[in-house]
Amino acid sequence: MIEVTHFTDPGCPWAYSAWPAHTTLRWRYGDALRWTLVTIGLAEDRAQYVARGYQPVVSAMNWRTTFAPFGMPFAFTPKSDLSATAPGCRAIVATRLDAPQLELSAFRALQFAQFTTTGRLEDPAMLRGALATVPGLDADAIVARIEDADVLAAYEADRARARTAAGSPTEFQGRAANTDGTVRYTAPSLILDFDGRRLEAGGFQPVEAYDVVVANLGPTLPRREPANDPVEVLATFPYPLASAEVAAAMTPHLGAPDLLAAETALIAAVGEGSVVRAGAGNSSLWSPA
Repeated sequence: MIEVTHFTDPGCPWAYSAWPAHTTLRWRYGDALRWTLVTIGLAEDRAQYVARGYQPVVSAMNWRTTFAPFGMPFAFTPKSDLSATAPGCRAIVATRLDAPQLELSAFRALQFAQFTTTGRLEDPAMLRGALATVPGLDADAIVARIEDADVLAAYEADRARARTAAGSPTEFQGRAANTDGTVRYTAPSLILDFDGRRLEAGGFQPVEAYDVVVANLGPTLPRREPANDPVEVLATFPYPLASAEVAAAMTPHLGAPDLLAAETALIAAVGEGSVVRAGAGNSSLWSPA
């Protein structure tokens, strides 16, 4: 089994846009990869983004021009203000402590709220609304916990772990950052450990980069072929998938994802009653019925 350390943040559009590649990894290798999520904490206060020149309107335009082509759903209405990402990170950590089996679903729910609504990650109502979409998760209890001592301690441990990129292959490749005085991993950096060996895929990477890393670390691991049936893909994951994620899991080696074909098959499955569609931003989320 390969241990995968995933450095990420719910406010990072690069991390969000990497889901088609990460979902493909999870489809191909399943339980042969054991993932650990580490929250970066990109901003403790929205003033940090103001100081860097960020603006809500410019961010919305960047989502449209830079990130939407990667296929994940976006809403392009500018938010009312910038937002710290730390409260969202602490909600993820609180979920890890109280309901670890739901941590990834909570993380994704916050990402979809961040990028397909006008909600802000430092708004408790937004956090509660997003987390309430995760079946089995007590959203009120999680949001009430984000200032608790154990949550803060675990979050600070995540932040410290994310700020250990100095001298790493990620820094060498120019995929690290230093926005608060310490060289850190950018989202969505992956560190993969297997049998005493470690390889890094820093920052945003294409699926081929991840696949090369896995192949070099674990060439005897089981590897699932691209899916033929989108319903089978949906049934593999405990949370809804975006159209681009389903298309990526169905893409043959060296092929290009066929988003139209995937969505056409998913629409047919909705008509047959085996799949449920929900609108998300400019696209869709799909779940087994």
